[in-house]
Amino acid sequence: MTEATNEMAPLDDYTVVDLSTGVAGAYCTRLLAGAGAVVVLVEPPEGDPLRHRSASGVESPPGVDGALFRFLSCAKQSVVADPERPTDVDLVLGLLASADAVVWSPGSRWGGRPELQPAALHARFPSLDVLALTPFGLDGPWADRAATEFTLQAWAGAIGWRGLPGRPPVAVGGRVGEWAAGTFAAAGLLASRRRQRTTPGGQILDTSILDAVALSLTNMHPVTYFAEAGRARDERPVSLLPGIHPTADGWIGFMTVTGQQWLDFCALVERIDWMDDESLGSAVERERRRDELTAHIDAWAAARTTAEILELAATLRVPAAPVGTGATVPTIDHFVDQEMFVENPRGGFVQPATPYRLRGKVDLPPLGPPPALGEHTAEWVRRAAQGRRAPLEPGHSGAERLPFDDLRVVELTAFWAGPSAAQFLGMHGAEVIKVESPARPDGMRTLSTRSPAEEQWWEYAPLFHATNTNKLGLGLRLDRPRGPDLLVDLLDRSDVLVENFSPRVLEAWGLDHEVLRQTNPGLIVVRMPAFGLAGPWRDRTGFAQTMEQASGMAWVTGFPDGPPQVPSGVCDPLAGAHAAFALQVALAVRDRTGEGMLVEVPMVASALNVAAAQVVEYAAHGVLVHRTGNHSPCAAPQNLYRTRDPEDGLGGPRVAISVETDAHWSALVGALGGPQWALGPELATFAGRKAREEDLDTRLAAWCAEHTVTEIVELLWTAGVPVGRVAMPHEPESDQFASREFFERVEHPWEGTTLVAGSPVRFSRDRYRMHRRRAPMLGEHNRYVVTELLGMTADEYAGLEAEQVIGKGLCPDGQS
Repeated sequence: MTEATNEMAPLDDYTVVDLSTGVAGAYCTRLLAGAGAVVVLVEPPEGDPLRHRSASGVESPPGVDGALFRFLSCAKQSVVADPERPTDVDLVLGLLASADAVVWSPGSRWGGRPELQPAALHARFPSLDVLALTPFGLDGPWADRAATEFTLQAWAGAIGWRGLPGRPPVAVGGRVGEWAAGTFAAAGLLASRRRQRTTPGGQILDTSILDAVALSLTNMHPVTYFAEAGRARDERPVSLLPGIHPTADGWIGFMTVTGQQWLDFCALVERIDWMDDESLGSAVERERRRDELTAHIDAWAAARTTAEILELAATLRVPAAPVGTGATVPTIDHFVDQEMFVENPRGGFVQPATPYRLRGKVDLPPLGPPPALGEHTAEWVRRAAQGRRAPLEPGHSGAERLPFDDLRVVELTAFWAGPSAAQFLGMHGAEVIKVESPARPDGMRTLSTRSPAEEQWWEYAPLFHATNTNKLGLGLRLDRPRGPDLLVDLLDRSDVLVENFSPRVLEAWGLDHEVLRQTNPGLIVVRMPAFGLAGPWRDRTGFAQTMEQASGMAWVTGFPDGPPQVPSGVCDPLAGAHAAFALQVALAVRDRTGEGMLVEVPMVASALNVAAAQVVEYAAHGVLVHRTGNHSPCAAPQNLYRTRDPEDGLGGPRVAISVETDAHWSALVGALGGPQWALGPELATFAGRKAREEDLDTRLAAWCAEHTVTEIVELLWTAGVPVGRVAMPHEPESDQFASREFFERVEHPWEGTTLVAGSPVRFSRDRYRMHRRRAPMLGEHNRYVVTELLGMTADEYAGLEAEQVIGKGLCPDGQS
């Protein structure tokens, strides 16, 4: 492996001013700072409210920053400035004049100043990229509406589909939507930065947390599935089966995706008769027989330790993981072996390491400490006195360039995480060539709306269509003698390889990075294995749900008196977005040095970072965060409430109401007409409301039961109370999504018109469609790749077809 040097950091020529508050902006800039960017956090004299925020409600001692802030603020700089002092306003404007980008969100004292609104910033500093993070985006009918993560999940359909029989639907714990929005934002910001290389000039990057929730928390593109199948994929709340089950010493999580994995699971739990029952191959039938199956699985698991079950599952290649908690996750053997947790630079607790690794001549810089309040103020005052950098004038060079229109990307991925990483590059201009085996194509094709007996059934796959737009399709058999050579020829003419197979697969083909760089030293190889390229779990199979179980996400999702529940899928788009970010970090190095590198982005590492709050909370304070159902340690009252509307067959309809601030509570009391039960002086504080949470729930439930969803939303939202209809994921409210054109229409020769979710980050200057090309059919672009890109003759092409090295249709494995 090439020896790394610390003479430069990937993003050390990039300066970002952070005017945001909250997790989304903080995680966005945490990713940037971790790659070497200079991130300047502008705080009022009392400090960023995030300094005092806690995942469990624990208050830090006076003068001591909370663990969450210390994790999210590593390697940042802090400048204290008073928004009411003109000289301090000038200081902040000077910082912005010398910066490359600014991250902004409403809700902070600095973010509220008129001259620091996104449009004003863009007008004043035309070379500055202005990233705005808001609940609904900067425009549309809901742009100024009140919201919390909980109500955004309700509107997006992220709550309605998740739950156990006999229980209400349940939200994903841990405010994952905000972390997801921050990840998408960071990737979008680097894409806009790269565009400025060829077309100088800044823009507003309008990021909607609602869109991020809809893209990541709603279980594999339900809107696309509904558009193509004419029915919902999940018509009622569901939970995995097999899923999470109690063991002799904790909890174990399973995830069976393929038919073979279900059969292997049957062998694992010693039910050979289930293997013989073909009906149980259907998830619908397993759900119908949930009580019967769960009784045996629970009894079998309870008689064994978690470690014993994991060893058996690994032998049978059944995807499984311990259900981690804030206390146990850092002690899991694989995470210890791979140093996936590190000491916070200020000391006092452990935290997740950077969620990717670079292996090349340039490495990530050592992680700097979180700043003390105002620690760097004097330094930046001195810099401001030395003068400001002359801004670049916006370019006017004719046709606008897309950020990656000079890149060719080869994709060897399957399912959701890997395809979504490559799709991001294709959205923004790269030529992406998706390589699939005609014998074993992308597993997303098997989730078809048609029977295997129907012609070309694999082309009727909504989830494949949703994650593979803007790509060309190459049907290539790498198990044939000429297959790997053909791939190497293509990689020699490419800039990036993205793959997410088990580590042993690429190595078995003789295609590791050290081999590939011999003929293409500029190639960036992005590898996205489930658990990493080394360690005890290296060769274990894992899906998004496996990561949710191991990382602790499942531990904080569900009701206190029930089992943990997986968010079910969020780790796929999260891994894809982290990989897209990490790839751009490597690309920033190549743009400066010409050198490619290996980028390792373990799927579980992204999950560990997004679930960090409960780990750092336990490590710093000894407080274990638990499941709270639809309550929250940061809001009271907060819950789902049944309305007066006719029964919908799902135990609803319901609304979500969330009161996080004293202003929210005052607005709620006013909207309800000041009822006596809401007027006690102790309720003016969060602590007082939390103490009476059960009573407030009962009162609100009674009030909601007398009103319809429409009446409740109109009354409370107009008053400024965060509220939302609990939608199913295939039916999110259309007004806001439609106004922002989040779901784009895509034409397919077999399916006709479908709908595909776009990006949560909308560029104000580069308003191109996200899905300019539909997903490819299997092997659709074989001739273009082989004859035009690789320069082979028509006879050579025909020979490859005859030998079935390349193919356009599904070829049963083993046929010649």
